Amino acid sequence: MNWQEERDATLRDARCVVVKVGTAVLSNGRDLNLDVLDNLVEQLSVLSGQGRRVVLVSSGAVGAGRTALRKLPGAPEAVGLSGKQAAAAVGQGRLMHLYDNAFSRRGLLTAQVLLTRDDLKSRTRFLNIRNTFSELLSWGVIPVVNENDTVSVNELKFSDNDNLSSLLVNPLEADLFVNLTSIGGVLDANPLENPEARIMPCIEDIRALNLDALCGGKSAEGTGGMYSKLLSAHRVAQLGVPTAILPGREADVITRLFAGETLGTWVRPERRTVSRRKYWLAYQADPQGTLVLDAGAADAVRHHGKSLLPGGITDVQGGFEAGALVRLVFGHETVGVGLSNYNAADLLRIKGLKRHEVAAILGDAHYPEVVHRDNLLLDAAL
Repeated sequence: MNWQEERDATLRDARCVVVKVGTAVLSNGRDLNLDVLDNLVEQLSVLSGQGRRVVLVSSGAVGAGRTALRKLPGAPEAVGLSGKQAAAAVGQGRLMHLYDNAFSRRGLLTAQVLLTRDDLKSRTRFLNIRNTFSELLSWGVIPVVNENDTVSVNELKFSDNDNLSSLLVNPLEADLFVNLTSIGGVLDANPLENPEARIMPCIEDIRALNLDALCGGKSAEGTGGMYSKLLSAHRVAQLGVPTAILPGREADVITRLFAGETLGTWVRPERRTVSRRKYWLAYQADPQGTLVLDAGAADAVRHHGKSLLPGGITDVQGGFEAGALVRLVFGHETVGVGLSNYNAADLLRIKGLKRHEVAAILGDAHYPEVVHRDNLLLDAAL
């Protein structure tokens, strides 16, 4: 199928849809834009009425909190991490109240779900989240998801709701990821460097894109923007799930897409998909260290389905324990990520050695592989 046929088939058959909306779409620059929010709820209600399971991932709690705080005497400013977390605590209930009322007017019930990255990092909690969502969706309830900003710390933050959404696609077993943006779609060049940049109706192979060049690099804060949207689209493409990046401020943009109109940018899924376990393994946490490979090891891992052995490692960077997620690199390229069977200190002792040499240092009770191929995801979108 060409991409239009693939898109039409996906839209026709999609049973579970994850929709993400950010502050840039919901806000008018100072306050929440209630017309945009109400129109979004109307569109999701239409999808639900068609028998589709809908999950909404929504930012806006901090903005809603700041709006409320301006009404207090002295109008306190929410600055710094603690200020933002306090503003989120003030605003999350207000944001949820708006969604709850808007869906209720259309005869639908909502559920608030607040998550930290630690919730998805634990396999037990990950499975519990999957079961909870499954029950809610079977009841026809609309889960409204956000990061639990009030309790999140930097080490356990998703970094942005694009990332959170891409991780939820896995346990939800979603068929489509819709990411609403404040512009018309993905431009074919950096508009700061090329004012003639045009929206791409389809991205055939997202792995082939140079995101740094296209988006001007990742923002200093690493949050939001087209960079994180494309990174998330790359991730879910590995699961075989397409992404529709749509102009979220346009009226009825989601229902128009499902009605067959060409809008925004369609990101095609990959043909060779990864297992849901490997997807969870690779993205449930940030890599704790880096293993530098020689050319032979990089080729064996990349092209021949081999595990990483000690002899193929030329350098070990960072401090980490056995079982930690590590990045595998060759030159300036990331080969993949995987779980290390060794801690950093032991790897520094055995890097570059053959199996019998490793045994002489560590004894017979050692792993033959540093990273087993079953615990390795190639071409990870980091």
